[in-house]
Amino acid sequence: MRNQVLPVILCGGSGTRLWPLSRSGFPKQFLVLSGDGSNQSLFQQAIKRIHSVSSQEIALGKTLIVTNEEHRFLAFDQLRELKNISATLLLEPTGRNTAPALTLAALYAQELGGNSEDPILVVTPADQTVTNPAAFTTALTQSIAIAILGITPTAPETGYGYIKVQGATANTGYVVERFVEKPNAETAKQYLAEGGYFWNGGMFVLKASVWLSALKEFRPDIFGATETAWVARTTDQTDQAIFVRPVRPSSTPSLANRLTTP
Repeated sequence: MRNQVLPVILCGGSGTRLWPLSRSGFPKQFLVLSGDGSNQSLFQQAIKRIHSVSSQEIALGKTLIVTNEEHRFLAFDQLRELKNISATLLLEPTGRNTAPALTLAALYAQELGGNSEDPILVVTPADQTVTNPAAFTTALTQSIAIAILGITPTAPETGYGYIKVQGATANTGYVVERFVEKPNAETAKQYLAEGGYFWNGGMFVLKASVWLSALKEFRPDIFGATETAWVARTTDQTDQAIFVRPVRPSSTPSLANRLTTP
């Protein structure tokens, strides 16, 4: 039986760290930065990387793009340049970082996610550069049976979260011991010296049900607020696009505050 996989592209960033090349109206994920002659944006490359895992063992569902109203036509226009890839655009009413965006994707997957009631979500940001696509495809294929993609650290970087792992598993992965949000410089140096830590690159491979179950247990406030936004959604469908719009936070008391992650 083939694994049912739903590609999820997180495309809500404003790209402020690359200003002035990247601006709020045209953030970096929509720029062509690789210089490899492909003339494809980071957003388009992210979609193609996920689709590279399609095989006899892995069946890809319709791509889900989590973005916002301001960038919906940028995303749609660039999607049309990719042949044989269709997508649904889930438009966040307000950007609230990864947890609510991933929760919206998981709720979408369980209700509308293709042929499987509980597909595996392969989640990646839209603004990353991968210099070894073949190695990425191999790691991603292996990770579909595991949980999360970590990046081997090369410096005591304080801009990433860190994943502490235990021993290796039979699937060439690791058991995750804990996650540490962006440490200070001294702690990051300690992690690098100790070993057994990976950078959290914001890429996740997990079942929708697993994410929702964990969120209900550890952050029921985020789950409840996001579910409320999802239940009140509207959907616009044309011949070329599907736009799914959760309710705006201002429409529900305290929703904006409850959706904010620490």
